[in-house]
Amino acid sequence: MKNILLSTLVLLVVMSCKDKNATKERYLYDSNGSINHVSVVVENELWDGRVGEAIRDVLTKPIYGLPQDEPLFTLSQIPPKVFSDFVTKNRTILKLEMNKAPSIVFKDNVYAKPQKVIVVSGKTRQDIIDVISENGDKIVEVFRGMEIAERQRQMAKSQHKYTSIKEKLGLSVQFASIYEIAKERDNFFWFRKDITTGHSHIMIYELPYDAIERNDSTVTQIIKIRDSIGQAYFKGRLDETVDADGNKVSSFMVTEDAYTPFHEETIIDNKPAFETKGIWELTNDFMGGAFINYTIEDKVNKRWVGLEGFVFAPSVEKRNYMLELEAIIKSVKID
Repeated sequence: MKNILLSTLVLLVVMSCKDKNATKERYLYDSNGSINHVSVVVENELWDGRVGEAIRDVLTKPIYGLPQDEPLFTLSQIPPKVFSDFVTKNRTILKLEMNKAPSIVFKDNVYAKPQKVIVVSGKTRQDIIDVISENGDKIVEVFRGMEIAERQRQMAKSQHKYTSIKEKLGLSVQFASIYEIAKERDNFFWFRKDITTGHSHIMIYELPYDAIERNDSTVTQIIKIRDSIGQAYFKGRLDETVDADGNKVSSFMVTEDAYTPFHEETIIDNKPAFETKGIWELTNDFMGGAFINYTIEDKVNKRWVGLEGFVFAPSVEKRNYMLELEAIIKSVKID
């Protein structure tokens, strides 16, 4: 009888703890914060010294592929003594803890949800610097992944209704209904959104399986293809006009030769893909901007799927616009 009562008591205690944990999870506040903004919880003296420099070296290095230098993230330093209440609800937090064994811990939904908290510990300042430097790529990857997921979540609130993408290309991609169709063909879609000082674009298309070969010239092949698409579909304001000498002007989008595109292999929708990003311009015109292109190998359907985002936004920062386009592309699901 005593054993039965003891077992019952233990079970009630365990269930009570589970209920409390579930209640805690249920009542987590929604996270907040601007896109690409990271809160750094660190003492003022560390922030102003070598530790702060190490953090900035990782999180504020320039983004490759933009016309002007822009940092990966905007940082806000918060002393630990004021890190409470509202400021703990930021979506991305880097927290430093001194006088502990050197380590880095990645945590989810500590103070709010969705949220990523990265805790870096060390017994000395050099320990902290070493941990940050050794894990810099991972820190950036985790925070960028959170920001892309957040942008996808925001856009999901007002999804487009273009069913013809699925019907013609056999794939789905998520973007906001504010994007309007600019051009549609059997295997090509171009969408456009007006922004404060310009416009943002998405192109979706398919290519024959033999259009790209995996060799040392793959990036050259991809650039040649995107330039041919630009010539066919994205014309400049002066295209077909006549210049002062009576010559017809040809103006269309090409990849800028003076800026070497970034290129690497990656995975999109569990499929091998090539990521290419750089600067575009219009021939015989003064328009230009940043682009990001993913060319996905669809082995099942014996084809390549291309998705590209590019932006024209003179005199303003382009970082957040490009992150949105990347978030759109990475939402693709190929049948």
